Amino acid sequence: MTGYGFKEAVVDNTQISVEIRSVNSRFLDLTISLPPYLNPLEQRIRRMVAEKIVRGKVDLTIRVRDSGTPPTVSADPQAAVMYRDAIAEIARALGKSSEDIPLGLIIAQEGVLNISREYDAEAYWKKIEPVFSEVFSLFLQDRAREGENLKRDLLAKLGTLDECAAFFKQWQPSMEQRFRENLTQKFRELLGDHADENRIMQETAAMLVKYTINEEIIRLHSHLEAMRKELDSNPVPGKRLDFICQEANREINTIGSKNQFKEVGAAVISAKDALENIREQSKNVE
Repeated sequence: MTGYGFKEAVVDNTQISVEIRSVNSRFLDLTISLPPYLNPLEQRIRRMVAEKIVRGKVDLTIRVRDSGTPPTVSADPQAAVMYRDAIAEIARALGKSSEDIPLGLIIAQEGVLNISREYDAEAYWKKIEPVFSEVFSLFLQDRAREGENLKRDLLAKLGTLDECAAFFKQWQPSMEQRFRENLTQKFRELLGDHADENRIMQETAAMLVKYTINEEIIRLHSHLEAMRKELDSNPVPGKRLDFICQEANREINTIGSKNQFKEVGAAVISAKDALENIREQSKNVE
């Protein structure tokens, strides 16, 4: 599911910004962007996110600007002498005096002055954690709102499937009657005046057991009830919903294969369309 959270704050002279965004994905794909000196915190943050999120392509960015950590400056006199001698040689070749070489030119060379800062990742985490927790909470709330919207849409599609299942049940007697009539007609065409009515009735009854849609309707109702149960009780119903949709699709396909009425055919199309929508949404919901 999609979601977004962002906050920027100053904590103990440290400017901190945290941004979390996600788009739909079947599995959890988490990318964390941190300043290099905070890399020791990555696994901790990854675990915290994975405890709450199962699906989604999630991008998490933490930026830190600290004006309170004094730099450590060290000099390399040997490197400065080497740069001075080399520059003086170039100066003499150009007819210049080595005394004209400015000190700033030597100091500006790489490695003459080295500036570094000591970073304590745990100390920074104490500053980052309250900002991160607030943003993560906002992010989860945003995903929860979308989850409620998805749930309403899924329930609406389930309502369509309920209507289709009821329609199949309503037309079941007509489908069985049409089957009896067609089968009786074929027997009469084959046997003519020698047709045995009792034998025709027996054969028709035996064939009707195979071609009735009663069992498919019962199983379809059972699958729809299982979907509702998943939506109501399972906090991460996506994978289970996808499996149930496959089972329900088999029943609808079987009903379609036994159908001889255009009205039932239209209901089969509506049911398959609603079911496909549920399958697509189930890849995102958790």
